[in-house]
This record gives sequence, C-alpha cells and structure tokens, in this order.
Amino acid sequence: MRLPTTVRRPARVSARTRLVAQTLVLTAVVAGTTGFAALHKQVTLEVDGYAAPVTLYGRTVADVLAARGVEVGEHDLVTPALDATVSSDSRVVVQHARELQVVVDGQERTVWSTALTVGGVVDELGLRDSRTSVSRSSAPGRDVLRLSTLKQVHVAVDGSTLDLSTTGATVREVLADAGVVLGEHDLVSVPLDAAAVDGLVVMVTRVQTVIGSQTETTPFQTVRQDDASLLKGNEVTATRGQDGSAVVTYEAYTVDGVEIGRTVLTESVLTEPVDEVIRVGTGELPQVAAVEPGTARAVGLEMVLARGWDQQQFACLDSLWSRESGWRVNASNASSGAYGIPQALPGSKMAAFGADWRTNPATQIAWGLSYISGRYGTPCGAWGFFQSHNWY
Repeated sequence: MRLPTTVRRPARVSARTRLVAQTLVLTAVVAGTTGFAALHKQVTLEVDGYAAPVTLYGRTVADVLAARGVEVGEHDLVTPALDATVSSDSRVVVQHARELQVVVDGQERTVWSTALTVGGVVDELGLRDSRTSVSRSSAPGRDVLRLSTLKQVHVAVDGSTLDLSTTGATVREVLADAGVVLGEHDLVSVPLDAAAVDGLVVMVTRVQTVIGSQTETTPFQTVRQDDASLLKGNEVTATRGQDGSAVVTYEAYTVDGVEIGRTVLTESVLTEPVDEVIRVGTGELPQVAAVEPGTARAVGLEMVLARGWDQQQFACLDSLWSRESGWRVNASNASSGAYGIPQALPGSKMAAFGADWRTNPATQIAWGLSYISGRYGTPCGAWGFFQSHNWY
C-alpha cells in the first residue's frame, strides 16, 4: 500500500517586506558612495615657492604630501601641521630647510633655513641691519654667506679720530665707509682684509715720498784662489781690491720728516770695483831629512831650534838653502855676486855677524836666519815665496 506524498508550496513574500529590504540596500550603497566622495578633494600644494593644484583622496595634510611623494625633514616647515584636516580649496605649504654656512663678523657657524632668499635668511637670524656678501634677493647657494653687523669703529687719520657706525665686514670696507682714501705707501695699523669688530680702532699713518740721489761706494769682492806653488798656511795677495762708486737715484718714504725706508729707482756706475785676489797655499810642507852631525846642516838645525822654531821650519830652511847653495859656505853666483850658504847679496852683508863670514857656516847661518825672520817671518814663509818667485 502506498503512502500519500506530501507537497510543500513556497512561502509568499509580501510586497511590504520586499520594499523594506530594497530600501536598506539602497541606503547602504548611498552611504558608502557619499563617504567615498567626501574623501575626494582638490587642494593647492606649494613646495619651496612653486604651487600647483592637487586632486586626491585623503583627509590630512600628511595624506596630501604622501599622494605627491613630498618628503619632509625635522627642519622643514609645513603649514598647516601634518595631522591637520584638509578640505577642498585648502592650501598646503612646504618649505624645505637648507643647511647653510654663515660667517657673522668673522665667526663661522652652521644654520638651517627655510628662507627662499638671502634676505629671508638674514631676517630669520634677526640681523636685518647687517651687510651681506651677496644680494639679499638672490637664493641661498652653496657658497658661504658672510654677514657683517652694525658696529662702532674708531678711525684715527689726519690728526683726528672718526667715530663711525658701520656694517663694513673688513677694515678696507670700514675705511671706504669713512671716506678715507689711502695713498700708495700709507700705513694702516690693522691689515686691510682683517675682520671689522665692534670697538675696533684703526690708525692710518700718512707716508710722504721724496725723490733723491747720492753717490755710493760699491765694495770690492774678495776672491780666494788655491795655489799649489804656495805652502799650506801661506797666503799672498795677488791683486789689491779697490772699491767702485755709483750714483743711486731713490724714492724715500718719510713720516713727519723721518725716513722709514727707500726704494732704488736707478743706479749709474761711475767706477767698477776691482776684486781682491788672494792666493791660498795648498802645497805640502817638505819633510825633515836626516841631519849628519858636524855638518853645516847640523849647525843650522841647532840654530833654528834655538830660535824657538820647530823641525818643520828647519825642513823648509833645508829645502830653501839646498836649492840656493847646497849648504856650501863658499857657494858663489857668478852672475849676481850672491855668496855663501844663504846666498847673501852682496856677501859682505854677512860681515855684520862676524869677520869670518867668508868661511864660517855659523856666521853665515846666523845672518841668513836674521834676514829670513825680518822679511818672511819664518823659514817656511821664505820657502813659500821662493816657490812662487824662484828667489827670496
């Protein structure tokens, strides 16, 4: 037996119910569309003086900057603040700060500034009355900005003192502000390029110029020349030095009539100086040879030492008289008449030291040593002269 099948019919939705549902969906859609539209704005964005309209979806200044990719640092200026709410027709201003090197009255410092002109930087520093190294209307650059503030400076010149209020950065500018014109040789107590500071005192000394001329001596030079024909320790003046002379025309600088310096303008030579030439001995001294007792050489050595001279002096005497006479008491020069060991000319000169001058070596040697001492000082002095002249 089959059981009867039960059929369920779909429930009917009333028109009222459908209307309520449709109303709710429409409200949600409208609400979402209205909120999205509220985020859509057109504002003006100005960055470092350049303004442009910006269309975006956002609520705050930070949203505006993010939309345009504008970054800001801790020293930058943003108006209004980053968290401020913007609306259509709002204006957002960004001024990026620059790191500047500023020298104020010679003192260097580093500052951050959002100013677009040098004048704006000066205003930010509170130095409106200062003098700037570049035009105030120019944009700040990488070069150092130099500022000079108003200061009191005292300038002493031409018998009076000027008390000056100036923004001159250097002493040169201060003098220009004071109307002081410097002469070519005038003296200033402070370097012209020195920084001007408050209370600075600058003294200007006027320098007069005078043109004159005078005859001056030109000293001779001494020239020393090595001479191997002279023994070491001996010097001979070959040429006597003579000073020259010249007429010198000059420009002299005076302060209150007192000369403080001069510059030579021209020099005309009257006479040239003559160099003094000195020949300096470089020859080696002779060596002492063995002396045989009982000979004239032995007598000579004894008498040389008795005078206080040393064996080196005897070596010079030995070389001299060996060349002159070979130490022979009867040595005679037929052409000149010189005679004896020392070759006295004439030989009779030796009579002053003994009547036996013709035959006694001691008498001849005594006279010869006296002659050498009086004329050459020492036997080595006589030997050096002999080398140069072949006589003594």
